[in-house]
Amino acid sequence: MNTPKFTIGIEEEYMLVDRESRTLIPHAPESMLAECEELLQGQVSPEFLQCQIEVGTHVCGTLQEARDELAHLRKTVATVAERHGLAVVAASSHPFSKPSTLEHTPKDRYDQLANDLQEVVRRLVISGMHIHIGIDDDDLRVDLMGQASYILPHMLALSTSSPFWRGRDTGLKSYRISIWDSMPRTGLPEYFDSYGEYKRHIDVLVKAGVIEDATKVWWDIRPSDRYPTLEMRITDVCTRLDDAVCIAAFYRCWMHMLYRLRTNNQRWRRYTSFLINENRWRAHRYGIDAGLIDFGRGEIVPFPELIEEVLELVREDAEHFGCVSELEHMRTILVQGTSAHRQVRTYNEAIASGSDHESALRAVVDLLIDETLIGI
Repeated sequence: MNTPKFTIGIEEEYMLVDRESRTLIPHAPESMLAECEELLQGQVSPEFLQCQIEVGTHVCGTLQEARDELAHLRKTVATVAERHGLAVVAASSHPFSKPSTLEHTPKDRYDQLANDLQEVVRRLVISGMHIHIGIDDDDLRVDLMGQASYILPHMLALSTSSPFWRGRDTGLKSYRISIWDSMPRTGLPEYFDSYGEYKRHIDVLVKAGVIEDATKVWWDIRPSDRYPTLEMRITDVCTRLDDAVCIAAFYRCWMHMLYRLRTNNQRWRRYTSFLINENRWRAHRYGIDAGLIDFGRGEIVPFPELIEEVLELVREDAEHFGCVSELEHMRTILVQGTSAHRQVRTYNEAIASGSDHESALRAVVDLLIDETLIGI
């Protein structure tokens, strides 16, 4: 087996808000998307809802290359949006807009989704971040997918940016997961012994006419059906660019660590979805605040301690990729909080200073607009 290239690609979904009202726009200006497509050929596309837009880096050999591209994509889309009286928000939910006011993009694939999933997909006013790691060998992708499920809750906890929904503090750091889990074929992946076994399961659904292909299997991590990559999909979109780059470094280093174990005839212990889902819920509910379960010890471990364990496990891999500082940014996230923490804090501070509920929510949107552009 050839050593994987471990190339990296990052996709982010942004929300488009009206600069004056701070609400999500129901209809995207055609001229805006056309201008973005002209400037970012092949790297931008509409999303299911017209208030969303997706960007994606090229295949990158280094994390610095991926960061530079992502910064350019954010800046370009934000600049074009501003010319249309709009602003770009990198967050996984909007603090107060309601799904009933929004329209989906008129496109065959999206029309079919709207027809198939009805009210479930109409609630899908959420955005995510997807990270692709280049692994050419099909069986290796499936093998690493099964081992990687363990660490997915850790990545979700570090990324949370969706505490509000329809004007309310949900009490969850990633309410996006609550919405996403109502979709079919989501959540943790199954365990498969080989790519052939995985493909046979996909083919059952394709043959039955339930799905056209594996792109409609939306697990937290999956073998991409379009690229020779293992695609991580559990994370919220990070409002700050440095947080996004940190999680990309985390995922890339973890994949390399698992491969390194394999070359030494070792592997990460396999835990049941029953157990991993408990940590997935804790990340969904508490983010980095309440720790995750160490299954071997049978106890909840505080997140700072977990992060130090992760840094020790993958330090060799971070040194290999030259991304130690990007990975150690996890400690900064622990100190400064995720986007979800800053959103709730901004709302509470606005209320404490005399703002009404609506004004406080608009202050949260202003925070998101500003932080989306930090570091670009």
